[in-house]
Amino acid sequence: MRTFLASALIAATIFWPSLAPAAEGDFLRMLAGSWSGRGTVLTRIGARPINITCNLAIEAVTTALSMQGNCRGLLVVRRNISANLQASDRGYRGTYVGPSGQPSTLAGNRRGNAINLGVRWARVTNGDRAANMTIERIGNDRLRLQTVDNDPASGKSVVTSRIDLSR
Repeated sequence: MRTFLASALIAATIFWPSLAPAAEGDFLRMLAGSWSGRGTVLTRIGARPINITCNLAIEAVTTALSMQGNCRGLLVVRRNISANLQASDRGYRGTYVGPSGQPSTLAGNRRGNAINLGVRWARVTNGDRAANMTIERIGNDRLRLQTVDNDPASGKSVVTSRIDLSR
């Protein structure tokens, strides 16, 4: 019996990396589709939130996700956003291009229905270049994109963007 358990453990260890991307592919494919919704964005911590509406198209294949879309605020301001993520046995890595038009790097892992990513902004934002982004699937037809940054004055976490989407 010990030999069987040891063999099973060794087999699981050897094959685990190849199983993880398959599970991620299933999850990513559930995010694919056309999404639209509303949310709020802070241009900087302490500023008044801006109400926005967004439209996104998400494509997913095996272990990759591509998100393209735009958000509109203040009736006339429209900004393109995009993200590209690649899943592997080491987690997620990719890039995000937000309103600045400059690519920022993403890295993180999935826990349940949420992909939790550390963001390294292309330029200093709210006093540093680090933040956290979550892409969360809520049920079959809802998706939440949220960015949290630290307030340099208080050290507290502040939600700097939250967009609730549906298909």
